[in-house]
Amino acid sequence: MSAVESTAPSVTSLPSRLRQFNALTKPRVIQLIVFCALIGMVLAVPGVPTWAEAQRGLIACLGIWLVAGAAAAFNCLVEKGIDSRMKRTSWRPTARNELQDWQTLLFSAVLCLAGSVLLYVWVNPLTMWLTFATFVGYAVVYTMILKPLTPQNIVIGGASGAMPPVLGWAAMTDNVGPEALILFLIIFLWTPPHFWALALYRVEDYRKSGLPMLPVTHGNEFTRLQVFLYTLVLFAGCLMPFIYGMSSWLYLAVAVVLSLGFCGYAFALWRHYSDALARKTFRFSLIHLSALFAALLLDHYVL
Repeated sequence: MSAVESTAPSVTSLPSRLRQFNALTKPRVIQLIVFCALIGMVLAVPGVPTWAEAQRGLIACLGIWLVAGAAAAFNCLVEKGIDSRMKRTSWRPTARNELQDWQTLLFSAVLCLAGSVLLYVWVNPLTMWLTFATFVGYAVVYTMILKPLTPQNIVIGGASGAMPPVLGWAAMTDNVGPEALILFLIIFLWTPPHFWALALYRVEDYRKSGLPMLPVTHGNEFTRLQVFLYTLVLFAGCLMPFIYGMSSWLYLAVAVVLSLGFCGYAFALWRHYSDALARKTFRFSLIHLSALFAALLLDHYVL
């Protein structure tokens, strides 16, 4: 009996299978993407949104979530071999071969199609095409071409990750204004120091994976300097909403404090490296972006 049990194929319960598919969408990353898209929507609407605008915003958030989840699932499929060699990602269902390739590909296609239809029919075609272009940029251009090819993968590929507020703005206005491009610029400049701080204390993982991340190709010290320099440029970028007139002194005060904090972490990391400090810098980068966009939201309604 025990011999039969040991050779019988395992059956995955429905709740477990659903958890596996949910893990493919990288929920924490998707939450930040949808949050940034929502900020773009809110800032695009003067004053309190009408009920019709609120409905459109909710549908747009769902559509963007679906397409972003599709891109994440496709990324898991393409990188399952790399993920299996990295401690940070070895738990993913694709890396553990808990899902077959066709299941992951079908799941990604269904999410992408569903999200695209929602955006095209109930939001506007511009948002659908921009969101689909973001899918292609992340899943194909970044994941399949840039990431294994160049240590500047994060810099170039960051354009896809910076798109959510542009998508949100387009959803509410059916155009892409300079305000949306300023929000894009902030996330674009934020991406390299955020990911390179992670790569610094995960460098052995990336070395084993074979990916040409900056700490692997150019070393720890050079990467630390780049993190610090990017936080300085990011500081200037974070002032743009105030300079352009999108926000008031409330946002400016929060942006200055947060940016000084990020620069401070990056400077300390450059001068006196430790894995613990790199980890703290990475975590602060998440706080920096979330709080910065929350300040934009608060400023929009309070002042």
